[in-house]
Amino acid sequence: MATPIGNLGDITARALEVLAHADVVAAEDTRVSRALLTHFGISARLVSLREHNERAAAAGVIGWLGQGQSVALVSDAGTPAVSDPGAHLVGQVRAAGHAVFPVPGPSALTAALSASGIVADGVVFAGFLPAKGADRRRRLADLAAGPWAMALFESPHRVATTLVDLHAALGDRDVVIARELTKRFESIVRMPLREAAAWVAADADRSRGEFVLVIEGREPARGGVEAAKVIAVLAEALPPSQAAALAAKITGESRGGLYRAALDRSARKSRPVKPR
Repeated sequence: MATPIGNLGDITARALEVLAHADVVAAEDTRVSRALLTHFGISARLVSLREHNERAAAAGVIGWLGQGQSVALVSDAGTPAVSDPGAHLVGQVRAAGHAVFPVPGPSALTAALSASGIVADGVVFAGFLPAKGADRRRRLADLAAGPWAMALFESPHRVATTLVDLHAALGDRDVVIARELTKRFESIVRMPLREAAAWVAADADRSRGEFVLVIEGREPARGGVEAAKVIAVLAEALPPSQAAALAAKITGESRGGLYRAALDRSARKSRPVKPR
């Protein structure tokens, strides 16, 4: 079930009822959840269910359910299994034949989207990006290749670097930086990606707290020119980096995504053809 991401007043009446009647509450951090339950005068049996013990704890939860007990699953804030532990447990519980009932409520993702002003036909939720290396570059390239707006979570010590990397991969789009949502120092600002890292660095307070970043989707290619066709033609005659740079100027799309497309075409051309 969803629990408040900051303001305790956001908890739902249904969540309070479920917590009050649960035989067991499986919590990401029992200290955090105990403070929540105490605030609302709820006494419940708390057990730990963290990322590192989730698989082992699943057997215990399934055992309690088999005995007819009710188990409520909570994370520290927001909704379990949304960039938090819980997905493995839910899968195991369902596989064991038990029903799983969602109790929706507060969400940093939907809160940021609703206050962003980003207009989009669809939004890709990217969670937390890989910290570094090839996995990070690959995820950014995948995001750049799609036409949709996107939302992701970020921690305070990486937010400035992530904004730099997003600008490099996505080009000049707007980003909404939502920080400390529903808390005392909540802030929500919108600016071009090219300015975002410098804006965060200009004030130490701007890099504190938890972040949701919402980035607008890719604009349609100018003049109806399809990027896939452009990169296909240019990649036949130019190295991938040059083809991507020129295609980006022609179509107005992200150089990173076009570069990956050019590399893919080059790799396909270099594969030997098997005789039939």
